[in-house]
Amino acid sequence: MDPVRNPYAPGAGQRPPELAGRGRELDVFDIVLERVARSRPERSLMLTGLRGVGKTVLLNTLRSQAIGRLWGTGKIEARPDQSLRRPIAGALHMAVRELAPRHRAPDRIEEFLGVLKAFALRSGEGTTGRGRTAPRLRDRWQPGIDVPAAVGRADSGDIEIDLVELLTDAAGIATDVGTGIAVFIDEMQDVGPEDVSGLCAACHELSQLGAPLIVVGAGLPHLPAVLSAAKSYSERLFRYQRIDRLDRIAADQALCAPAAREQVEYEQKALDLLYEKSGGYPYFVQAYGKATWDHAPRTPIAAADVRVAAPEAEAELAVGFFGSRFERATPAEREYMRAMAALSLVDGGPENPEHRDDMDAAVPTAEVARSLGRKPASLSPARDALIKKGLIYSGERGTVAFTVPHFGRYLRTQPV
Repeated sequence: MDPVRNPYAPGAGQRPPELAGRGRELDVFDIVLERVARSRPERSLMLTGLRGVGKTVLLNTLRSQAIGRLWGTGKIEARPDQSLRRPIAGALHMAVRELAPRHRAPDRIEEFLGVLKAFALRSGEGTTGRGRTAPRLRDRWQPGIDVPAAVGRADSGDIEIDLVELLTDAAGIATDVGTGIAVFIDEMQDVGPEDVSGLCAACHELSQLGAPLIVVGAGLPHLPAVLSAAKSYSERLFRYQRIDRLDRIAADQALCAPAAREQVEYEQKALDLLYEKSGGYPYFVQAYGKATWDHAPRTPIAAADVRVAAPEAEAELAVGFFGSRFERATPAEREYMRAMAALSLVDGGPENPEHRDDMDAAVPTAEVARSLGRKPASLSPARDALIKKGLIYSGERGTVAFTVPHFGRYLRTQPV
């Protein structure tokens, strides 16, 4: 097969040629946009799932939907130990710039930009003689807004107070134009506790006011727990959507639709084997599809082509998808993950004793400690470090699981 015509795209956040199996999520967001446009009450949206299920791709697609309805939009990617203040200021600056040409009162835009600049310039450390928060030298950042910073609005230094005021003012601009604003936050589980609390408080205020501004977040499966720890009402504040692996029909569509546009077909047994190898995870579907295309001599693509190509796809995943994450872990953290991998291997049961499921189950932390012959408390530093690095998560109290699908299977193939 001509590699130049290869339609598959196994890239981080890169939209696949066929966005299969996500029609429900797109329809739900369309309804959200329409309800907000009609001043109906609606909740902000949170997408959760493992790595490799296409959360970033879906987030970008939802943003395109909002842009198509002439909403103002901005997107950020949260990072550990980074304040949300500057990134969200940049996202709102972008959103309001999209709305400004349609606003009839330039003074209102300038007034908001002054508030936005004041918000962006505040820091959470140190105080001035008047009791206000003073920025550190390295935080004296200019956000590229050509208006004076406002005084007394969104500049208290308390992120909760400031976010409520800033997002309320931004929603006011959208109301003037007769549209909405959507802020998209990727890797939302990495937002700090104080910033999460402020964001929840702002969304709560906006929902009570019926203001046309929503937040769309995407994060790992424990994102609901992160939000709930910040504000107890967050479980009712957001609409949560779990993004999972593709079912068989959607996975076949993701492979066959792009191939058909290149006049290429798959044999049924080839599709069976590709689903078995990929587990239906969108990133893996693209990785195995790309390798199979490059190795197949002709159409239709056969199961033998998949078998020949699979080692190459697995080698690439071992380096780029799994290996890069494994290398970030310390020896103690690797030992912890190996113990998890051994414990998370799911048995096929008495009806199929030879079968082992490649889905890595959550395991109790007490069992990990027992398998290593250690006390649970002594393993807390390794566990907490792995959670912070985004390699594992705690979905339920006392259990841990991998954030990366098939990671346990990868670890079980690696020499100790």
